[in-house]
Amino acid sequence: MAHPVLVTGAAGRVGAVGRTVTELLLKQGKAVRAMVRNEDERAQALRDMGAEVVVGDLLDLDSMHRVIAGCETMYFGMSVSDAYLAATVNAAAVAKHHGVKAFINMSQMTLSQMSITETTASPQHKLHWLAEQALNWSGLPVVHVRPTVFLEGFFLIFTSDSVRKSNQIRLPFGEGKTSPVAAEDVARVVAALLANPQPHIGKIYHLTGPQSENMHFYAQEYSKALGRTITFQDIPVEPWRDGLLERGLPVHLVNHLATMADLHRAGRYDRMSDDVLTLTGQGPLSVQEFVRKNAATFTASAKGDLRESCMLRKRLNFMYSMRCIMSGGLGPRTVATARPAGANAGDARLEVRAELEPHDKGVGD
Repeated sequence: MAHPVLVTGAAGRVGAVGRTVTELLLKQGKAVRAMVRNEDERAQALRDMGAEVVVGDLLDLDSMHRVIAGCETMYFGMSVSDAYLAATVNAAAVAKHHGVKAFINMSQMTLSQMSITETTASPQHKLHWLAEQALNWSGLPVVHVRPTVFLEGFFLIFTSDSVRKSNQIRLPFGEGKTSPVAAEDVARVVAALLANPQPHIGKIYHLTGPQSENMHFYAQEYSKALGRTITFQDIPVEPWRDGLLERGLPVHLVNHLATMADLHRAGRYDRMSDDVLTLTGQGPLSVQEFVRKNAATFTASAKGDLRESCMLRKRLNFMYSMRCIMSGGLGPRTVATARPAGANAGDARLEVRAELEPHDKGVGD
């Protein structure tokens, strides 16, 4: 009987990396063990697709033994969390114990600009860098996958509302160039590595979109995709950061996002790689293609602003579990609640609260 391929974070929404990797491997006829944090409808959907589903906690060694035992190949991915390093070490220690032969690690491209003496202001970048060091020291057969900023983050979650309502992209990126990549392209790379990992052991792959341009260029791409004029409006980082805190997003996450904005302004995201094409035989989605695929999200709803606010609520809830921007989240979990602003109000205000997620619920999705 074939050893199953382990995919952590498999219970993400449709289109998320872990969920898409699971789907791709199952379509290839691979046996897949999908790790989830909770037994819910998402777990059942994975079973319906043909995956073996296990409930686990990346911070609980006992559950990780149950999750990893019998797997020779695994994908490890977790979004922004102050427990990221501990979770990585836990997974690595158990994987080493069970003789895992290929450990595909989801990292971040900014690490290519970091060293023991050079870092960034983001605590998450530091945790990712240390996690890569720990995996390298472990002696595990590791492949590091380093995507740049995800399209689903800044280019969807943070822009759809302003594009829909005022035909503007409002981001604190200045004139900096960037090369965003789609989660589906990252998932295709991960699936390819899991399907045939041995030639890639010890290597690092950097994943970007097909072009690196500034936001004025991308505003033109939005315009072409949506059939109306979209412009870019730069905004200062600090007020934008304060707004995220006021919405109730966790400080650790906000500090990471603000650092990403600062690095964009400094030109640090102007980077290109052809690794997506090389590894999968298919080029990555462009911004124009991505916006066209998600055109409904950028277009005013005929059913009113409350529906729009509910859509934004879902995206904000999803944002904390995305490794796009952040590319699983222990600790504070963002929960957004939409409510009408008043009895006669045609719009809706978004109220976001941060709830403390108990540690024993784990970080698997």
